[in-house]
Amino acid sequence: MSSSRPLPSRAAAVRCLRQFTLRIALLLSPLAVGSACNRGADAAAKPTVALVLKTLNNQFFIDMEAGARAVADSLGFELIVQAPEREIDVERQMQLVETLLQRKVQVLALVPSGSKEIVPAVVKANGAKVPVVIVDTRVDSAALAAAGGTIATFIGSDNIDGGRMAGRFLVEQTRGTGKVVVLEGIPGHETGDARLAGFREALAGTPGLSIVASQTANWERDQAFTVMQNILQAHPDITAVFACNDVMALGAVEAIAAARKTGAIAVVGFDAQDEARKAIAAHTMAATIAQNPREMGRLAMLTAARLLKGESVPAQQPVPIALVK
Repeated sequence: MSSSRPLPSRAAAVRCLRQFTLRIALLLSPLAVGSACNRGADAAAKPTVALVLKTLNNQFFIDMEAGARAVADSLGFELIVQAPEREIDVERQMQLVETLLQRKVQVLALVPSGSKEIVPAVVKANGAKVPVVIVDTRVDSAALAAAGGTIATFIGSDNIDGGRMAGRFLVEQTRGTGKVVVLEGIPGHETGDARLAGFREALAGTPGLSIVASQTANWERDQAFTVMQNILQAHPDITAVFACNDVMALGAVEAIAAARKTGAIAVVGFDAQDEARKAIAAHTMAATIAQNPREMGRLAMLTAARLLKGESVPAQQPVPIALVK
């Protein structure tokens, strides 16, 4: 008799293979779970950056968000963009900053609605160890120093030089004679004050060109329309208007059209928004000063990436401006 054991049937062999496969799967399952958890941890560790704007009811800030989002997406950031309804609502902007700090954002990019008013929000970010990137509108340096606050960098244009450009253009446009109206931004806010200072400086050496009215329209089109209507009644012979942003310039253009004076009054704005460029092409506006809000948003996110890596960044990051006519 043979002493060898009988070969197993085909069914028995299949059962043995299945049992072996199950044992291997059970042995490997903890590794698979650990790998999945690590992937979840990686997703949770995605850097979170906040961009707080003055408003999203202005094409300038919509363009800034677009520039920021393009870079954030390419770098794998979670970008949170928030803004008050109106540019003048500093209190709401401060509330938004506080809420974002509670959400543990890692970098705060901020376009201040108020240069002095926003300082407490910056100080709170400092206390939370969140680097602050200031964009477009400077924080009041004296108020910031007095509060013991710091910022990582400022990204923006030279608004004083932009005001000078607008002033020089109007001196040439009017041949140095005539009456000028200025539509200001919010008094005490760095952006509008700087543009106004540059504009006045450019007109200082031209005594034949006088500013007969200088009033705020709080950056808003409707207010600019109303203010301009009232000024036209008091000064029907004005020859030029400088508005500290395009939104107010477009409001002035509407008031001038309503008074049937289109073409008789040269209007210069600031920001080079699409609608302002179209108004220049239609000869209802004379010129505007071009900034680059997309570039500001782009630089803000690139700066955030450097700060997240613990790198140093320049204290100032200028964005060029140009006259569009």
